[in-house]
Amino acid sequence: MKFLDLDPIARVAGSVRMPGSKSISNRVLLLAALADGETRVQNLLDSDDTSVMLNALELLGVRIERDSATVRGGSFPNKSADLHLGNAGTAFRPLVAALALAGGEYRLSGAPRMHERPIGDLVDALRRLGARIDYLGKEGFPPLALHPGTIRRGTPVRVRGDVSSQYLSALLMALPLAGSETRVEVEGELISRPYVEITLNLMRRFGVKVERDGWKTFTVPATRFVSPGEIRVEGDASSASYFLAAGAIGEGPVRVEGVGRSSIQGDIRFTEVLEKMGAKISMGDDWVESGAPSRGKLKAIDADLNHIPDAAMTAAVAALFAGGPSTIRNIASWRVKETDRIAAMAAELRKLGAVVEEGADSIRITPPAALRSATIATYGDHRMAMSFSLAALGGVRVRINDPGCVAKTFPEYFDALASISRRVPA
Repeated sequence: MKFLDLDPIARVAGSVRMPGSKSISNRVLLLAALADGETRVQNLLDSDDTSVMLNALELLGVRIERDSATVRGGSFPNKSADLHLGNAGTAFRPLVAALALAGGEYRLSGAPRMHERPIGDLVDALRRLGARIDYLGKEGFPPLALHPGTIRRGTPVRVRGDVSSQYLSALLMALPLAGSETRVEVEGELISRPYVEITLNLMRRFGVKVERDGWKTFTVPATRFVSPGEIRVEGDASSASYFLAAGAIGEGPVRVEGVGRSSIQGDIRFTEVLEKMGAKISMGDDWVESGAPSRGKLKAIDADLNHIPDAAMTAAVAALFAGGPSTIRNIASWRVKETDRIAAMAAELRKLGAVVEEGADSIRITPPAALRSATIATYGDHRMAMSFSLAALGGVRVRINDPGCVAKTFPEYFDALASISRRVPA
């Protein structure tokens, strides 16, 4: 489908069960492949990104029963493989680190956009350990060729933390393969810390406890991963953000199920953003509910959302419904995602009538008196498509180009949105 026309939505109300978290799903699949024993994964996300990881693991010789989402781990039996990983950062970065220490010959490539996303800081860190990695194109970017190296046991590793937290997460999950205790030192500010917390939490469930000194030093023990036997993937908190924002904009109440107070995902804190905007939020261990403010519009915000960069995109579109200008700060990581999200967000918000000021690591949004109908370019980015669907709550028709891009994390997204939507009468 080339485009999807969303008619104006009068209000939203109802409940939606969230698919499994992408961030958790791909981490669990890799850890299960590395762990001794058999792991059954419950509520595994069925999406493009998880399919990329599953296909890669099978090419590496990992035995997977897809019907029961069961992974028989312990190693990568195949010591030679050519992996195409699309635009799945949660597959590409961790697999680079794990395979660099696995002692084989591997080639890793991706979609054109993946070849524009930097990976030099991770490669530099792995080379300091003794890994042998060659760039097959532009220096500092995929595609890559990995060769057997001589790993220097006990060598401290340094990695930058201010470009992507995925570099650190990738190293942490791979370092038990090094065969000795290894210290990782983070240079600069570590961004997106909640995603590293997900990594640490899941590693503990697979028997490896990483000690950390603040957010600067991490010590990975010389311990093999061991399967917990069974592990459940909680609902995706990033995906929940669209429905919670819809409830805050379009009367509600809207309840998301499968993720709640007990979540290990940082994006559950998007509820705090909505509360600052005046939304009504209630929460249980496994659900969250949102509703519109008692009076008037949402409140404008000025917020540092470095800790929730994905849900920050939802906040940017919700700002269209606020009573004044909103500023979202410390989001430089948007520049190196599926697209340059700051530039893309600014361009598409302007189509709807907003005045937008784009900074190097920030965006300021002044909502219009009334939204305009618009055709939204999605840049192949699932979060652009899902975020901008909320504009239909402004009483305008919105055309979403390339709606199929949501298959990266939430193939049924538009059906789920329709299930809680009440349309404006013709």
